[in-house]
Amino acid sequence: MGRRHLISLDDLDDDDLRWIVARGADYAAGSLDHVRPLHEAVVGVLFRKTSTRTRTAFSAGALRLGGRLITYGPGDLQENTGETAADTGQVLSGMLDVLVARTVGEEAELRAYAEQDRMAVVNAMSAGEHPTQALTDLTTLTRRFGVVDGLRVLYVGEGNNTASALALGLSRFAGTELHLRTPFDYGLAPDYLHRATIHAKAAGSRVDQRHDLLDLPEVDVVYTTRWQTTGSVKHTSDWRTAFAPFQVNSALMDRFPGALFLHDLPAHRGEEVTAEVLDGPASAAFEQAENKYHSARAVLEWCTGGVR
Repeated sequence: MGRRHLISLDDLDDDDLRWIVARGADYAAGSLDHVRPLHEAVVGVLFRKTSTRTRTAFSAGALRLGGRLITYGPGDLQENTGETAADTGQVLSGMLDVLVARTVGEEAELRAYAEQDRMAVVNAMSAGEHPTQALTDLTTLTRRFGVVDGLRVLYVGEGNNTASALALGLSRFAGTELHLRTPFDYGLAPDYLHRATIHAKAAGSRVDQRHDLLDLPEVDVVYTTRWQTTGSVKHTSDWRTAFAPFQVNSALMDRFPGALFLHDLPAHRGEEVTAEVLDGPASAAFEQAENKYHSARAVLEWCTGGVR
């Protein structure tokens, strides 16, 4: 059975991306409740940072698909005593079928784990990108709108790892628009913006970034994330002043009647979003959170040899 790594969305070709998104929607619809592609597989779950949704989604997903779990805390592996990530990956690959890992830095540690072909490695969030969140988001859009192609999304807030993954994923669907509106000095990292722009050119979609909320286009979805992202550090002391105009509130949502509101959670009501919006009729944030479980099952199936 083949093993596939998911470190970045750019590890997926277009067919794989669409397969995982559609498969996640199928799991959510309940049409695959009988499927057990992880029967007897052993899944390692390593989280060096806090997690509610992603850790639970992959743990529950693995169990529901017939797999078995080994969980590791931030101080459990011998990397803490100097063993290299590559050596750790080689050792674990002789015992595990999948490693789902949330690291404290960039992708390098995950790439080192993936220097073998016996154990699939899944990026459950790194500093630069949160690929499984984007797959969840695309699954949510599929469930709500039927298709992703042609959707228009306004992302408001910091250009963090959720935003970079969203840009890499949404830009590969034909005719989509992603309008990033971020505080100055807190935009999408140039490398991710460049890669998303290349995808957009190939797919006939659009990605743009500005640092104000002027002249907003019509959109189908408004998306934000919390301002204090896990693992991030603000580089200016008055960052709250810069972020304040980017709060998603009723005044902003009223500019887009009928638009869906998304948030990757956890949320801080009164900061990046008001309670009126998060808990209001336009919000699909908690449905989106549940979809992480359905999307995780699709990712695990794909990583362990699921065919499209």
